Formats: sequence, C-alpha cells, structure tokens
Amino acid sequence: MNDLLLGLGLGAGLIVLANLLLIRFARVGAKQAAAAVALATVGLYVPYSILRWPGGDVFAIHLAIYLLASLICGMLLGARAGDRGLHWGPAALVGFFIFVVVSGAVFVSVAERGLTPALERWLLPGADSRRELSSMFPGVISHDFQKKEALYNQYLQQVERQRQRGWQVRKGWLDEPVANQPTVFRVAVRTREGEPVSGASVAGQFLRPSSSKLDVAFELAETDPGVYESKLTLPLAGAWNLVLTIRRGDDVHEVRAATNVPDR
Repeated sequence: MNDLLLGLGLGAGLIVLANLLLIRFARVGAKQAAAAVALATVGLYVPYSILRWPGGDVFAIHLAIYLLASLICGMLLGARAGDRGLHWGPAALVGFFIFVVVSGAVFVSVAERGLTPALERWLLPGADSRRELSSMFPGVISHDFQKKEALYNQYLQQVERQRQRGWQVRKGWLDEPVANQPTVFRVAVRTREGEPVSGASVAGQFLRPSSSKLDVAFELAETDPGVYESKLTLPLAGAWNLVLTIRRGDDVHEVRAATNVPDR
C-alpha cells in the first residue's frame, strides 16, 4: 500500500510543481500549463507503463490521479490569477473523483498486499493471535487465458479420452486432517473392469483459494497394486481445492475435488 500511495503522491507533486514552474517562468496561463503538463504526463507515463506493465487497475488509478492533479492546478491557479473564488460545483466534482480514485488505490493495495500491521490491529482488534489471518486477495483468475484458449481443443480431446477410458478413482484421507499435522492421503485407481491401475505416477496439488503461496504440491507412492498414498501436511484449516493427475504411459487422467480441514 505504501509503495502505491507513495508513487501517486510523488507523481502528483511533480505535476503540481511542473504547473507552477510553467506559470512562473514560461509566463503561460494556468489552463495552458495544465493542458501541457497533462499531455506530457500521458506521453511519458503510458510508454513507461507499457514497458513495465503494473496491471490495468494500477495503470488506470495512476493516470487518473495524474490527470486530476493537472485539472485541479488549472482550476485553482486559474481562479487565483483571475482574483475569483472557485465555484463549489466544480470543486465538489473534483473532490468526488479524488475520493473515488484514492479509495480505489487503497482497495487495490489491500487486495494485493493485505493490511499493514497497524491497520490490521485497528480494524481487527479481537482477532485470535493463535490463528493466521490473511487480508490479501491475490486472485484466483488465471491471467494466461489466451494460452488456455489455444489449448482448449486439446483439453476437450483429453476429457473425451478420459471419459472413454473409464478409470475409477477413489481418494480421501485415512484420518480426519488437522492443520500442520501429517495425515495419510490415499488414492485408489482401477480400470473400468475393476482391475488395479499399477505402475502409474500420481501427483497433484492442494490449492488454497485465498493465497497461491500456501499451495501444497505432492507425489504419492504406490503401496499396493493400484493404491497410492503418502503423508501430507496442510498448513491452515479451511477450504482447499485438489488437482490430482494420474499418468501411466500416454494415459493422463485428471481429477478435481475439494476438501476441508476443520478448525481446531
């Protein structure tokens, strides 16, 4: 949050300074100075953002604040030069947009990085210190949609082959899972006819919806024909998504499911 707000503050400050310098030394009007600085801001910030893309939301917030800074300079300095006060209507409109953009910047920062420790203590004073809290939302929407669209037909073919193969997959914990304690996770794979699928490679991930940093990757070892298991440890209680991949030769079988670790 501090980095985003610091960038917005420094950028807006430089824009105000540029307006003042143009009016003071170039002897141009406030509106002309504001227009020139706004054009220069777009010409400099847009190429910079393309080279170091920060994300569409961050880009829009920065550009909006910078252009608002030039607009405010043009309005305030123009009113001052004409010895007339700023009408409450434009002032209220500008104030509203400043509130919207600044609050949007705060929401984006909290979503990406979470609350600062001071804000977390202030907003969540009664939180249990024994439980880990996360106020960030890094997102579960994939950004490689173009690549996935290109692979969509291949994925449909795999799903059809998987349906025709008809493998029967049973999965689950041998005991109730507990956060930060190893528990045996077992997968049993059989063919459509009920024969065990031996010699396969069974691996996957338990995915944490709230933070991809907590995802747990695993591989299971075959303990009996068609039976694969291993002790796994999930770091937090709550909901987890499971992506399980079974490979034997050219056959690939994928299973998706969900599990819940109780809060104790």
